[in-house]
Formats: sequence, structure tokens, C-alpha cells
Amino acid sequence: MLAERDKIADINPVNAAMAWHGGDPRATIEALLQDCIRLQEQLSIAKACMGKGYTRGWMPGAEFEQ
Repeated sequence: MLAERDKIADINPVNAAMAWHGGDPRATIEALLQDCIRLQEQLSIAKACMGKGYTRGWMPGAEFEQ
């Protein structure tokens, strides 16, 4: 099963995530949303700890740049 996961990971990250969760789309989405929440929490902590002098006024945000 791990060899199959490695092959899929080389092809497409979406397929890799689905394979990691046994092909269950609901479990995949749930895990990705939980990862997103955790990363937002870490970003909030980093933002609170950063001084403006260190970043020259720039502060990280949760917005996506396109």
C-alpha cells in the first residue's frame, strides 16, 4: 500500500491526498480543513510574536495573493 501511495504522490498531489485517506473524499476534505485551521492558528501566533521593525512594516496575513 505504501508503494502505491508513493506512485500516486509522484503523479498528482490531489490523488496523493485521496490515496492517503483510502479514497474517501470526505475524510480528505476534513483533514485538509483541519490542516488549514492549524496553519491559521500558527500564523496568528507568529504574527503576534513578530515585531514590525523586524519585518519593516509587513505582517503576514491569511489572504491569498493571486
